[in-house]
Amino acid sequence: MINIYQLFPRLFGNKNQSAIKDGTIGENGCGKFSDLTTNVLENLRAFGFTHIWLTGVLRHATLTDYSAYGIPVSHPSVVKGRAGSPYAVSDYYDVDPDLADDPAKRMSEFEAAVERIHHAGMKVIIDFVPNHLARQYKSVCAPEGVRDFGADDLTHLAFHPNNNFYYLPEQSFVPPQRESALYASSETYLEQPAKATGNDCFSAMPGHNDWYETVKLNYGVDIMRDHAGYFDPIPDTWVKMEAILSFWAAKGIDGFRVDMAEMVPIPFWNWVIDSLKSKFTDLLLVAEIYQPGLNDMFIKAGFDFLYDKVGLYNKLHDILIHNASAESITNVWKSAEPYNHAMLRFMENHDEPRLASPRFYGDAFAAMPAVALSAWMHPTAFMVYNGQECGETALGSPGFSGDDGRTTIFDYYNMPEHQKWMNNGSFDGKLLSFDQQRLREMYRKILHFRLHQPALSKGVFYDLMWANPWYTEFDPWYVYAFARFSEEQNLLIIINFHRFEHREVRLNMHWDLMEQLKMEQESGQLWFAKEIFEEREEIVFTPAEMPDKGLRIKLRPSQFAVYELKKIPQTTK
Repeated sequence: MINIYQLFPRLFGNKNQSAIKDGTIGENGCGKFSDLTTNVLENLRAFGFTHIWLTGVLRHATLTDYSAYGIPVSHPSVVKGRAGSPYAVSDYYDVDPDLADDPAKRMSEFEAAVERIHHAGMKVIIDFVPNHLARQYKSVCAPEGVRDFGADDLTHLAFHPNNNFYYLPEQSFVPPQRESALYASSETYLEQPAKATGNDCFSAMPGHNDWYETVKLNYGVDIMRDHAGYFDPIPDTWVKMEAILSFWAAKGIDGFRVDMAEMVPIPFWNWVIDSLKSKFTDLLLVAEIYQPGLNDMFIKAGFDFLYDKVGLYNKLHDILIHNASAESITNVWKSAEPYNHAMLRFMENHDEPRLASPRFYGDAFAAMPAVALSAWMHPTAFMVYNGQECGETALGSPGFSGDDGRTTIFDYYNMPEHQKWMNNGSFDGKLLSFDQQRLREMYRKILHFRLHQPALSKGVFYDLMWANPWYTEFDPWYVYAFARFSEEQNLLIIINFHRFEHREVRLNMHWDLMEQLKMEQESGQLWFAKEIFEEREEIVFTPAEMPDKGLRIKLRPSQFAVYELKKIPQTTK
């Protein structure tokens, strides 16, 4: 069972409370690798996390000048935000100097942080960004003999299978004009010929909404000619990327979250994953994909988990925000049935608005039914984004990021609610409000249930909605119910998504499920259903009563309940 904590080091360890718009690293501060102390890592492990995804650790384009350390300066025309996008990688073999106490020792500081995470009993995931890189990519840390991307390209050709980039011959790149003086420069940015932009934009003049700070990588696919593939011989980009992944895996990295994996051809994934897992057998690979129709190909290619954004996340978003029915969840898991074991579930990540943000749900507690369902529906991977467990709201406009409900990844900033748990580096939570402490405890219990309740860690999923239609004493518009069971344990989970109203329902179980739970109809055996998440009520019943009388359950607004079903031992006289 895997519980991932997405940790953005730039913000996670930042103790500075300044929130100057477009502030410098000196003004607003920045978290460091050294902030990942033994104390905080042991805290995260005890909280229930098994993996730490260190987001944005590769060196990327930035407006902060590190030329004193031999790092090329980025032109402001092709940087987003003062800190820069962590997905505009400027050296795949280097780490972000922002995150080091001594930028000259940044790699050793990173390696020490990885060692501390391992010592705390967790595994380390980092980003792999295969589709695009920074417009001014220049490796200063590549191993001897490694050629830079584009160094051997035939730049007069729009496409060649062995080119690393796509070109627009006889055209010069023109970056979008931006009003902020932050991006002004006395020197004109020069790129001749222009390269295609990361979001498959084959224009020398990309717009503000394009990924104009990045360049699209060529994996041997002629995009402008019906995506024809040229994979024999193996393209140069394939070889370079395999070497990069092997470099980091050899340093003890346990897995990669692969950015926009679907924008890279499947034949590459088949080839590179086979190569990697022959050398690093336990390597974990998570694909960020948004086309469910590609699930089968990505699983067969060797990915362990796929983003469940378009499926369950979007459905829960619609339930919370647009009053979609709870029973519509059934269609989501059915459509993903062959892959439910391999879906990475989440309710927050760096691309999505915060649950507690007024731009989304505005209430971290009211959103907890969606969190619990994501975590408990199937024995798969589940992820929490740093600050989520403290009710981070992402208020304000920090710079390049607007006031959109998302915690910025482009700017030097902080997470104020998270800082209350951080408490100036002690990570003891003494500055948290009572409600925030309750929220963290709910997350902790949800994660520990996944790890330690056998029915959740390895059990079978059974949807109960078909046995509880609208014309019974049930409310399938707001209430969702399912069972999870294993040889050791039987659980019923019922969730009220209504934000303001109680629900009292009769939860039915038909014989199809009861036979699987080994409930004998004719025995007269007494059973009890005990609520174990809040440890409150206990309901006594016999299996014969279930199809007609069911279980009478009361739920507060936005409440979820977990009932463990057990036989009551028979006494002998």
